[in-house]
Amino acid sequence: MESHGNWLMTPLVLLAAAVLAVPLARGLKLGAILGYLVAGVLLGPQVLGLISHPSTVLEIGEFGVVLMMFLVGLELEPKRLWAMRRPIFGWGSAQMLGCAALLLVPAFWLDSDWHTAVIAALGLAMSSTAVALAVLAERNLGGTRAGQSVISVALLQDIAAIPVLALVPLLASQGRPAGGHNSAKLWLALGALVAIVLGGRLLLRPLLRWIARSGTPEIFTAASLLLVLGTAALMQKVGLSMALGAFAAGVLLAESEYRRALEADLEPFKGLLLGMFFIAVGMGLDLTVLWERPLVVLGLLAALWICKGLVLYALSRLMDLPKLERPVFVILLAQGGEFGFVVFQLAEQATLLDAAQRSVLVAAVALSLALTPALLAWVQRRAGKETRSSPHELKEQQESPVIIAGFGRYGQIIGRVLNANGVSATVLDHDADTVESLRRFGWRVFWGDATRLELLRIAGAERAHVLVIAVDDVNHSLKIAELAKEQFPHLQVVARARNVQHYYALRDLGVSMIERETLDSALMSARSVMENIGWTPHAARQLAMRFRRHSVEQMEAMRPHRGDMDTLIAMSKQGRQQLEERLAQERRAMADGQAARPWQEPEQQPQAGKS
Repeated sequence: MESHGNWLMTPLVLLAAAVLAVPLARGLKLGAILGYLVAGVLLGPQVLGLISHPSTVLEIGEFGVVLMMFLVGLELEPKRLWAMRRPIFGWGSAQMLGCAALLLVPAFWLDSDWHTAVIAALGLAMSSTAVALAVLAERNLGGTRAGQSVISVALLQDIAAIPVLALVPLLASQGRPAGGHNSAKLWLALGALVAIVLGGRLLLRPLLRWIARSGTPEIFTAASLLLVLGTAALMQKVGLSMALGAFAAGVLLAESEYRRALEADLEPFKGLLLGMFFIAVGMGLDLTVLWERPLVVLGLLAALWICKGLVLYALSRLMDLPKLERPVFVILLAQGGEFGFVVFQLAEQATLLDAAQRSVLVAAVALSLALTPALLAWVQRRAGKETRSSPHELKEQQESPVIIAGFGRYGQIIGRVLNANGVSATVLDHDADTVESLRRFGWRVFWGDATRLELLRIAGAERAHVLVIAVDDVNHSLKIAELAKEQFPHLQVVARARNVQHYYALRDLGVSMIERETLDSALMSARSVMENIGWTPHAARQLAMRFRRHSVEQMEAMRPHRGDMDTLIAMSKQGRQQLEERLAQERRAMADGQAARPWQEPEQQPQAGKS
């Protein structure tokens, strides 16, 4: 009974601390992360001492980071990830190497031995994936260019974890290589990644399909957790980052029909376990070293922020990030990282660092983690005050009947059609550079994020008739649609869908007027092809319109079955056959019934004069 009571006491204390600290921190506008960290400091062995084994909580909390990276991977289809290869390996490598080079100076101040300085600089150059992505999600910044850049750099750091860990024993042995041991570990790591890729392609989707057919939601949830934890365990076994393995598994399932189900099942676990991770970081903060060597710790913290801040600010300019988004990029990556704890502990075991040096480094990194959310909130409040006088921000109540959210290529065509027909529209776009450029061409575009309720109210959503959602980012689009349906149910929502999965997600939110962005342009091209091989323009148009109607009807019919691939394949084949038969009958009927034969079947060769 006593052991049972002790086991029960730890989660009881952790949950009570989270329930009290997080709402209080949010009420003070400090953010949930800082609330978790402060709760951890209070629960730790150096204050109240209610948790006797912080390392156990940290191990459990690390799975929150793993789940978060899996969900990030679910948002990045392989094609999109390939398109991000330059920012990941280019800008990510520049950040890692540039920050490590500058941090060598304060690292030498900590210890004159160059082996120690190099490993300390590399550990400090790492940023916190957990804090960065959690803050992006909390402040709805993941869809911005700065948010995407932060994700790219964080991915490179997870990849860089492999050589950094391998470097520790090499430096400890004064540069003498460890023979084939490290080579074997490298091949083992590559083999594990190949196994994840092949397993994801060949086994995961059929397995999830089989589990989904069982009709037991709790088993599907268990399978989701098993998938992530199994991948993480495999990565840990071969010496790789658990988060990197989970991210790879997420990318492989990004195009699957189970993507939304996996997100819904894992999201609650991710949030709770991330909270445990931040509480564990707070408990691990060594208050003794802060008391005994405050100048050393604060000096190292200042050096960390200054060195990384200089490199990151230079990168933000080279990457041409919008000015308003640069502070987000710099602050979220200028902090230390949880992986630094692992590097420093391994370095102490290899006698590269002594206990006092490790305590100073860990204290500086932990303080940077704790202060990052508050620092970002302060900078954003300052930036908000400075931009209130900007002519690009929406300050006055609007009365237009139409609101357009997103004014890229898609939104601009809608805006031009409305403007040409005398219909006024309030246009919002969250990219400051886009707004600046469009205003030079005479467009009345306002800077702002349409997922903010107060901004939609100022834009006139309570009196407008139509909201057009034309933003590029799928998650951003879904958040706007959800907000509009909840807060302004009278608004007719007209939305752009990037693909079929996006279409289904919008329909699930109650949006009915949706257009797939490439459908009509592809149909226009099909009409041109048909005309050039012999059909009359009227016949080509009628065929294309009939195909369009059938495509929309079939997609709606398939929507309830989108989790069952066999049914979808059967319905697709049946629908294609029915369409071919129907169009053949219509062509024969119209050709026989009209003397002028406007419906002309193609010749064996294209007509003369066609091009």
